[in-house]
Amino acid sequence: MKNLTLIDKFLYLINGVLAFMLLLAYLLPFVPPKTFALLSVLSLGVPFLILLNVLFFLFWLVKLKKQLMVSLVVLVIGYFSFGSLYKFSSESGVANSNQLKVMNYNVRLFNLYDWIPDTTVRHKITHLIKEKAPDILSIQEYHPHPEVDLSFFKYKFERLSGNKTKYGQVILSQYPIVNSGSITFPNTSNNAIFADIVIATDTIRVYNVHLQSLKIDTNIKTFQEGDSERLLKRIEKTFEMQQEQAELFLAHKAACPYKIIIAGDFNNTAFSYVYKEIKGELVDTFKEAGNGFGRTYDFQFFPVRIDFILSDPSFEVADFKTLDVKYSDHYPIITTLNLH
Repeated sequence: MKNLTLIDKFLYLINGVLAFMLLLAYLLPFVPPKTFALLSVLSLGVPFLILLNVLFFLFWLVKLKKQLMVSLVVLVIGYFSFGSLYKFSSESGVANSNQLKVMNYNVRLFNLYDWIPDTTVRHKITHLIKEKAPDILSIQEYHPHPEVDLSFFKYKFERLSGNKTKYGQVILSQYPIVNSGSITFPNTSNNAIFADIVIATDTIRVYNVHLQSLKIDTNIKTFQEGDSERLLKRIEKTFEMQQEQAELFLAHKAACPYKIIIAGDFNNTAFSYVYKEIKGELVDTFKEAGNGFGRTYDFQFFPVRIDFILSDPSFEVADFKTLDVKYSDHYPIITTLNLH
């Protein structure tokens, strides 16, 4: 500290605070939101905190100062606990004759209320799905729009709510659905649905999970003008609801006799309690075969990954892609699994 200028000392103080906040955030997956909901808000900022600590590490490295160790130690702890925020390109797995392509997409009601000023959005979504030709498609914020034709899938299970506007979730499949159902989440239109799908001589259960939304406007102006205290209270309440929903889901999942694939919009990051609990021993297909930040939500400030496809450990993840198309406030994700 003796050899630091006054400005450097001030920056080092900020660096220390940010490093401590990141270290604290690493504990959040182990803390149920109902125990300390306000602290859980930090989980949303983990990608941002990581990026800031990387910048501080580079800053001190360029200046050849030992202060770089503060951020370096915290970043190393995070890497071994959660993996890298940025995933470098992975080699595709070896293709075999028993592959399954799974796609997940929150379609935002197929742009029903013209959030995107483009009347062709719903046709573009349909064309994209046809082009990618997934064997199984999981959709959140689905709406049976008359201009959207997904009848090229042979089997479908949907669960809709709403009076004037019907919306909900759907699982579409090219393989037979022999059983299906839903898990009702209390006091919300969000829920989880499942379909038992027969592939060759095996049966696989596919879950479509949509946890409670934070309902945050991603426009920076809204953050500047909004009531931060009210926003924090809403996020706290949402995280508590997500925990309750995850517990209901896990109780249902525990009774499943089949291998499982979970696809959905968790409305929370990979640094959260609900992600850790739902993932359990399953494989995060992005971490296995994805690349880049894996951003799945159109957030202005930093890349956010809140949509996931988790697979049974016995399946080899051959490929994973986040599709860079802006037809919704979410980006579609698609993985190819080798079924053994």
